[in-house]
Amino acid sequence: MNDNRNDRSKRYLQPRRRRRVQAFVLSLLTAGILATSFIPSCSPKTYTGQVATITIGNPGMETSALIFIAEDQHFFAQNGIHIINKYYETGVSALNAMINGEVDISVPVGEYALAGKVLTKEKIQTIGSIDKANYQSITGRTDRGILAPSDLKGKKIGVILGTQQQYYISLFLEMNGIQTKGVSLVNITLSESVDAIVNGEIDAVVTPPPYTDSIMEKLGSGAVSWSVQSKQLTQQLMVGRNEWIIQHPELIKRFIKALAEAQDYLFQHADEAKNIIKTRLKLEDKDITRIWSQNQFGLSIDQSLILAMEGEARWMISNGLTTEKTVPNFLNYIYEDALKAVKPEAVKIIR
Repeated sequence: MNDNRNDRSKRYLQPRRRRRVQAFVLSLLTAGILATSFIPSCSPKTYTGQVATITIGNPGMETSALIFIAEDQHFFAQNGIHIINKYYETGVSALNAMINGEVDISVPVGEYALAGKVLTKEKIQTIGSIDKANYQSITGRTDRGILAPSDLKGKKIGVILGTQQQYYISLFLEMNGIQTKGVSLVNITLSESVDAIVNGEIDAVVTPPPYTDSIMEKLGSGAVSWSVQSKQLTQQLMVGRNEWIIQHPELIKRFIKALAEAQDYLFQHADEAKNIIKTRLKLEDKDITRIWSQNQFGLSIDQSLILAMEGEARWMISNGLTTEKTVPNFLNYIYEDALKAVKPEAVKIIR
């Protein structure tokens, strides 16, 4: 009799236990859903302070990729920044505009240009690099007997004198056993470069993309091209006047934060990032493939920047391109506080 009662009790209690277990599991699931829905409110919020304007002197080339992504994805706006782009043909032109007060920041600017301005005592600093690029090429006409780099001897080479192009071509010629005085360097602008070589006014020319691409398309098999950078990457810098930097430390941090978000987006959504650059610069798929192979997009301040500028300064001094006789301490021309605050792992310099 007792056994029957126990069996009935067990049968009665088991459904109750199952219901309690099910209710417990349901409560856990509900808590998980609520916790998941709460995550966005815990993530960094959009900046709610006063919006500030930054005017950028921008060459508008592929090296501006992080700028373009930050604009497209509204990272600047989310950090309380309104960007005005003023476009210039070269980074040097943008740098001069910044020094003259036409823009707040010039970006991107090759480190050679910064080194040159330091030698003329300009009161400017870099707040970091947004790209490292190997994209400057020398293209020669095969009908002028240029089939190998050594064939450049005695030829007329178009180059923007007084810029990093002149530095690169000098090192390239030296590495191939040619003294600079063994060629004729012709001062030329980027806008003139394509027609000058296609029309035969010069035998070879130093250009970045998309000018190199245009030359190769027009000359076809009648052209040959090599990288002119001798494996040295051009650091694409953000440069501002000391006075402006001192007055806007928090704004610069927000600017860097927007670019750091653009960098994360580029790595996490590569296809979308490529489409942004493709649309912005009106490029084709083959151009995007080349861009991703020639550029290392990302924020940095590292020792290679110091070493590059020291080498370039020595070259300028030895070639009489400056009245200075000693290499400056380039650490005095680097403002690392903003990048160190936002992305400390990107700062690797020795002080």
